[in-house]
Amino acid sequence: MTRFDVITMGRVGVDLYPLQSGAPLDEVETFARFLGGSATNVAVAAARLGRRAAVVTRTGADPFGRFVRRALAEYGVDARFVADVPGLPTPVTFCELFPPDDFPLYFYRFPKAPDLEIRADELDLPAIEAAGLLWTTVTGLCAEPSRTATLAALGARRRTGFTVLDLDYRPMFWDSPAEAGRLAGEALEHATVAVGNLAECEVAVGEGDPMRAARALLDRGVRLAVVKRGPDGVLAVDDQGRVVESPPVPVEVVNGLGAGDAFGGALCHGLLEGWDLPRAIGFANRAGAVVASRLACSAAMPTAAEIAEPAVAP
Repeated sequence: MTRFDVITMGRVGVDLYPLQSGAPLDEVETFARFLGGSATNVAVAAARLGRRAAVVTRTGADPFGRFVRRALAEYGVDARFVADVPGLPTPVTFCELFPPDDFPLYFYRFPKAPDLEIRADELDLPAIEAAGLLWTTVTGLCAEPSRTATLAALGARRRTGFTVLDLDYRPMFWDSPAEAGRLAGEALEHATVAVGNLAECEVAVGEGDPMRAARALLDRGVRLAVVKRGPDGVLAVDDQGRVVESPPVPVEVVNGLGAGDAFGGALCHGLLEGWDLPRAIGFANRAGAVVASRLACSAAMPTAAEIAEPAVAP
């Protein structure tokens, strides 16, 4: 059996990003196409840093599905856990670019996204259990059968090693924040690491203050809580009482949408390397800043050398 450093599970699709910044979609004339989807981007980011990575996801049996597989191969991400779902199209996502902090997203995941059709009986649970790190998302809990499959994958880890829940709350995928919070709470019972921004933490544990949110996540049993605070940097607190605050890295923002996924992939790398908490969080924070300074998400994921010396804004 192949042992992966990182297995991620969740969204995949095609990003169509405008080549005109500062324009609404109805005025944009040209777009660039990229591999997208949060869990997929995290796998790409980890692979860019030399990790043996795979993603568990589903695509449509269509040309965009073929593009997804080709892009995964180009980025060094193993696609053995990727399958087609006949009758459902590969999702497409558009965004608008209004730097430095406004990047509206438009998800086309109708009638249902194939990545929500992952089934528990299709999972390679021995591979998931053996992986150095499993990365799951709250979005994977928003519909069946992906909900049951995500919880099964988390359960296979027996709350050992690095078992990550990305709080990744997208309101358009849910009937209510309360439903998302209830299911996030169920998933947190299996996680050893939780990662989210302030809005996501508030949905998951009812706390919007960074330190209270981190403490609430630790109270749910995770060993490491990471709270992303946007322009205020990152807060991380572990179950040993260590607190790390990583300040923001000043860059000229082009597109902030992939920054969190770059952060995730770099965090995977730092945790697997056994780095101390300040080094791992600082490395991940810089990785996010690098991608925020670029247009794409997956294609923009940085190398270790680029993370070491991000091009800071003057």
